[in-house]
Amino acid sequence: MTLRTNSSPVNAHSARQSDPAHDLLQATQTSALDVFFAPRSVAVIGATENPGSVGRTLITNLIASPFGGTVYPINPKRPSVLGIRAYPSVADVPEPVDLAVIVTPAPTVPGIIADCVQAGIKGAIVISAGFKETGAEGIELERRVLEAARSGGMRIIGPNCLGVMSPLTGLNATFAQAMARPGKVAFLSQSGALLTAVLDYAIREQIGFSAFASLGSMLDVGWGDLIDYLGNDPRTTSIVLYMESVGDARAFLSAAREVALTKPIIVIKAGRTSVGAKAAASHTGSLTGSDEVLDAAFARAGVLRVNTIADVFALTEALAKQPTPQGNRLTIVTNAGGPGVLATDALISGGGQLTPISDATMAELNGFLPAAWSHNNPIDVLGDAGADRYAKTLELAAKDENADGLLVILTPQAMTDATRTAEYLRPYARSLGKPVLASWMGGATIAAGEQILSDAGIPTFPYPDTAADVFNTLWRYTQNLRSLYETPTLAEAGPVDAPAATQLLREVRARDRVLLTEAESKQILTAYNIPTVETHIAADPDSAVAFAERMGYPSVLKLHSETVTHKTDVGGVQLNLPDADAVRAAFDRIGQGVTAADFLGVTVQPMVRLEGYEIILGASPDPQFGPVILFGTGGQLVEVYKDRALALPPLSSTLAQRLMERTKIFTALQGVRGRPPVDIAALEQVLVRFSQLVVEQPLIKEIDINPLLVSPDRMIALDARIVLYDREIPEEDLPRPAIRPYPTQYVGAASLRDGTAVDVRPIRPEDEPALVAFHQTLSERSVALRYYEPLALDQRVAHERLQRIAFTDYDREIALVAVAGARLIAVARLSRVRGGIAAVGSDQDARFTLLVSDEFQNQGLGTLLLARLVEIAKSEGLRRIHADVLAENLPMQSVCARLGFQIGPPHSTPSIVAVSREIV
Repeated sequence: MTLRTNSSPVNAHSARQSDPAHDLLQATQTSALDVFFAPRSVAVIGATENPGSVGRTLITNLIASPFGGTVYPINPKRPSVLGIRAYPSVADVPEPVDLAVIVTPAPTVPGIIADCVQAGIKGAIVISAGFKETGAEGIELERRVLEAARSGGMRIIGPNCLGVMSPLTGLNATFAQAMARPGKVAFLSQSGALLTAVLDYAIREQIGFSAFASLGSMLDVGWGDLIDYLGNDPRTTSIVLYMESVGDARAFLSAAREVALTKPIIVIKAGRTSVGAKAAASHTGSLTGSDEVLDAAFARAGVLRVNTIADVFALTEALAKQPTPQGNRLTIVTNAGGPGVLATDALISGGGQLTPISDATMAELNGFLPAAWSHNNPIDVLGDAGADRYAKTLELAAKDENADGLLVILTPQAMTDATRTAEYLRPYARSLGKPVLASWMGGATIAAGEQILSDAGIPTFPYPDTAADVFNTLWRYTQNLRSLYETPTLAEAGPVDAPAATQLLREVRARDRVLLTEAESKQILTAYNIPTVETHIAADPDSAVAFAERMGYPSVLKLHSETVTHKTDVGGVQLNLPDADAVRAAFDRIGQGVTAADFLGVTVQPMVRLEGYEIILGASPDPQFGPVILFGTGGQLVEVYKDRALALPPLSSTLAQRLMERTKIFTALQGVRGRPPVDIAALEQVLVRFSQLVVEQPLIKEIDINPLLVSPDRMIALDARIVLYDREIPEEDLPRPAIRPYPTQYVGAASLRDGTAVDVRPIRPEDEPALVAFHQTLSERSVALRYYEPLALDQRVAHERLQRIAFTDYDREIALVAVAGARLIAVARLSRVRGGIAAVGSDQDARFTLLVSDEFQNQGLGTLLLARLVEIAKSEGLRRIHADVLAENLPMQSVCARLGFQIGPPHSTPSIVAVSREIV
């Protein structure tokens, strides 16, 4: 039983591989954002002939760069604008209008948007400023604008923006001074002024763009919308963002995680410092968020963050002209030793490596280079090198399969022909499958050669260390993306009692408490199979002694309180107590250190020898990204050492290891100075279960395990602190994780007609090996029915493809797998249509796919899974689900009909039948 698929094999840094079903889908799919980049008609509301005005500049730009559509000036006081007939309002325009560009004062915009909705206009660019950046009055204006737009399904870019350019269609709906060149890089910015600076630079450097847009305050269309849109645009190969605020964090991360696999996304995020953050907030009227958390979020999404505008320029040019490297080895060819050394220092400092020169290559180089050449990488061809010597060296260096990139450095010496050398380098611009970078150092004497390289598609940099830095940034990006999608190890099965933890937290909150006692905190950890030290509560000295003697001396007494947060600060921790007298004395000292109201007794614990490493594991909320996990060096001096790394939950075993690797303590955990390593795999699982706790228990505001004692022999939480959200905050309003956690509510079981028991659950990244085995069970006919034509097994089981299936973003799609014993026997997927135009509205429409192993077909499994998808669609708030089925696939059509699906209407392709169902 098979349906067509909406997934396809991909390479992390190349275009999608062939999937006929996916290609057909892409060819017929439209987007609500098309009106901003390919409108058939544009109305400029506020058009005028006043010299220097925004309204005049917009009209001029629209007619100066033909986009294949009609321009309608809207001005109630003029019969024409710049010789073009004007209309009093959009209601008076005799033809349908796709896009409105609004440049009138902010107070007039809500009414204008309402008029546009009445006229059936589906998109508006609000250039006007004076909204939420001005305060409460501006916020109210935005509310009214959005309310009017949503009443008619209109999308809005802005307000307070420069506008939108689509160089590939010719549209220039901005008030910039020039039109961008066509190209493959999309550049999105919240700052219009920065956009114009980038445009000016790009024109000089021959850099082209597929889209060039200013988002302004992002009232409606945000980063996630445009990343999704450009991710589906085959003409866009990379996306660059200048970001002042994240906006909808979950939408941004969801879109970025999806698109970054096939198209690099580069972000320059303003507001690294507190003063800069304040300036950014005042500019956009939005929260800017913690910079450390932003770094963690970008890393989790596979987004490359850069720090300066110069980095943006350099990387934009490199991405527009060259492929990304697959490794960190660089071959440097130079005619001067000093620049080669500078490039080498930058390369090695950034983690890159010089490509080793093979014996064969060394012999060939010795055959024509002067005896004094460097005999190493960097390959110094010496200052008297002419263009011919450069050319021969470049030819050999380019052929080396060990090299991941090539950097050519030229300094203008007396014998140097910078122009001719550039001509010889030109053929290597796009033929190697690896990046070729150049540093033509100097001024007027090298300008012509530099222009030749730029025109040929080879990025040139004034300094060699800058070029090496760019190479390092690109390979690190590639490596990070790969590491995010490494198949994690299967988590160890362990007893997790989430309901018990939830009940305890609700009981504490019901008593108007926000601070759990240490004993309660450890109960929560125990529920998630995180090992804790044995702990008992003693209300009096006799009880304390009894517990201590039962566990054995030495003992530890700690303050038991519902109000005191940090016990050490009030003498509430007494260690290494050798006998009963010491326990009694410690009990008294702890009681004397706090008020009677704060003292509820003590907890008694065995004294654990601090042999090992003290780790802190914690979580706290970020205003934009929700819960954030912290891992690092723990103990009493945690604030002093500040050795920590952050990550967004949930974590897999792979992500847990990546988190640990970013700390200094991780080196020690692997074993140093003769000490054996700790069990890294077991520590990974502790982190995975801790992240599960964080996402499954939203009542928790803050949680710290400090210390988590880690040694080669054991792992044990010695102390824990949990703070809850105030009872006044309803549970439905509590912050949610920026990345949706595993949807456990869709886990279930069933039986097939022959009695075979199957587990049905959402897919996990750990399922990738099982998917490989699953595809090996499929017949050629099952494959052909699903993909419309045969698809080779090696294509279907490629890691680059299966990672897209197993690493599911549950906000975008829910993929169910059916498992019989240890075998994965079926996959069913429900994928939201992002940005599509549908009668039911975008994002509430979903496609479904279904594939069952041949051995288990005709057992009711397809019907079972499709019925589950219908139930999930209801739970997820979808209104309609649909699929394309081959006309010859009558059994699948029969299943759909039994479950209430409509068969038809006729598809544009005769061999395909459309099936759909409205979700009630």
